[in-house]
Formats: sequence, C-alpha cells, structure tokens
Amino acid sequence: MQLIEFTDKGLYCAPGNFYIDPWKPVDKAIITHAHSDHARWGSKQYLCHHYTKPLLQARLGDNVYESIGWNESIRLNEVTVSLHPAGHIIGSSQVRVSYKDEVWVVSGDYKTETDHISGVFEPVQCHAFITESTFGLPIYNWMPQESIYEKIRNWVIANKAAGKTSVLIAYSLGKAQRVLKALEPLQEKIYVHGAIWNMHQALLSAGILMPAVERVTPETTKDDLKAGIVIAPPGADGSPWMKRMEPYAVGMCSGWMQVRGNVRRRNADAGFILSDHADWKGLLAAIRATRAEKVFVTHGFQSTLSRYLNEQGIYSAEVKTEYGNDDEEAVNDTGIVEPHDDQINAEL
Repeated sequence: MQLIEFTDKGLYCAPGNFYIDPWKPVDKAIITHAHSDHARWGSKQYLCHHYTKPLLQARLGDNVYESIGWNESIRLNEVTVSLHPAGHIIGSSQVRVSYKDEVWVVSGDYKTETDHISGVFEPVQCHAFITESTFGLPIYNWMPQESIYEKIRNWVIANKAAGKTSVLIAYSLGKAQRVLKALEPLQEKIYVHGAIWNMHQALLSAGILMPAVERVTPETTKDDLKAGIVIAPPGADGSPWMKRMEPYAVGMCSGWMQVRGNVRRRNADAGFILSDHADWKGLLAAIRATRAEKVFVTHGFQSTLSRYLNEQGIYSAEVKTEYGNDDEEAVNDTGIVEPHDDQINAEL
C-alpha cells in the first residue's frame, strides 16, 4: 500500500486517515490552497495555512477550520504532517507527509519565481513527489515578472493617453493581487469587480497589506471610471457589467497568453503572460530538487511531463484528478464565485 493512495474522493493517507485537497466531502481535509478546485465544500474538518483560513471562510462559509504555519509539524495518528511554501498564491502550501521511514510531498499548485506576496517556493526532499503539470510543455517559459509588470504599466499609461479605461482580466484569487502590486507604482485609483473585492477583504482580515482599491457598484459612474484602471475576473469579460467602462481596452493576464492565438480568441486588446504556475523549466527544477524516487503527475499536460521524466531516468506515473479548474471561475451578477460541481466522478 502506498503512503498516499489515489481514490475516488481524492488523495488519501490511510495511516493518518486524512485526505489532501479532496473533491468529495470527507471527515478530515488538508487543503493546499483556496482555489475552488482544491478547496471544496462539504468536509467536516479542514486543516490549512494561517493565511488560507480566511480565504476558505470567505469561499466555503462556516466550518471547522484549523490552521498552522509553514514548517510547523503536527501529528495525525502515527503520521507527521507539515506545510511548506508553494509560492502559488497567498497561503498556498505543499503538504509533507512522513510515516515511519517514508516521506511523500503533495505540491498542490506551485510556481518557482518569487512574487513577493505568496511566499517563496521551498523544495522539500522526499521519496515520492506529487506534482501538477498545468504548463508542462517546453513551449511555456515565462519572462521575469518585473518585465511583465512594466509591460502592464506601459499599456495602462498608453490607454489613459488615448482616453480609454484599462480593464485587466485576472483571476480573483492570486493573479488579481499580483496585478495590484504591478500597478502600485502608478499611484492611480484602482477599481475592482465584486469577486476580487471579496478576496481583498478576506486578505485584509488576515492582516495582509494590500494596495487600496474601490469596488465597482451600481453607483459607480462612467466619469469615475473614465481613463481609469479596473481589475475584473475572467467571468466578467464581455458581460453587461463591462459596458459602464466604455470606451475601454481589455488586457488578459494569464500564462495561456504564451500562445498568441489565445489573445485573438479571447478578443483581447493585449495579452500579458503572467502565471501563478511553474513553467516547464520551473517544474523540472522543482522536481529534481526534491530528489524523489517516484514522481506522480497530476492535472495539466501530465502524460507529456510523465513521459519526459521517465526518459530522464526518473520513475513517473500519470494520475488523473479533478484539479485544474481554478482558471475557469464562474462569477454571478453579485460578484460571488460560483462553486464547481463536486459530484463529477473521478477518473483514477
């Protein structure tokens, strides 16, 4: 029996009797981060990082939550569990599971470049590593973050000169906070969609310092937004909500913008290659740093990455999970992120 099994409810540790990021309700769930594909409603108890707790409360409501810090260990039955920075979004963590002489690490989602708000990705040595592969193809190689930030600022300045409102499309949790930091040097008033406002308030309640923003409400006028800056989630793009920004230009912030055709398909005026996931080189560097004897590859281009690792002499196997939908948030008219369907059958 493996220390962590791949079951129809999610990643299960039998000696500790807990699941990691389960996609069906369980008694004990350890959560790597607060994106909706990893943090699902219905479990009896949740364990997460301190910064993730207010985000789970905002998204999942009242539940039994316990939180610990990075590099802090707890015992669950005969298993030692600790959390380590994943660098993906604020509070995101890898889960280290140690039992007898065996160590496994579940990465959740992660990126290796430091964004200065999400914690610095920490390689953790282990016998078995479970990795994501969202951008697990050699075509995905990110430019340095500061270069992207400069492009975003220059685009905003050009739009303002042309009398257009800049609407930056970014996921409400993770990407939106990085875009806010990118815009901070401009010292302009920034308006946000309700979904981003909700996450902003949760982060402030956790004591995390963020730039000031103003929520777009029915009382917000066109004059308020004229030649201004707005950050909105993907679900708001092209919706009636956007009409009050006219005239406006749309900039998509996503790793998928690496493929030029995606800018055209999204009918965007600009695409900024900004991702909260590791690129191809980042994935390989992170995997090698673990010195893992076995690597299990989940959501993304898992077959390609798994095959490549085997060719490099690292034992690897592909695992199908229900992760990978954090880039497809559904936003309703009130600005609340809709939950994903938790009843979809797993293919393990």
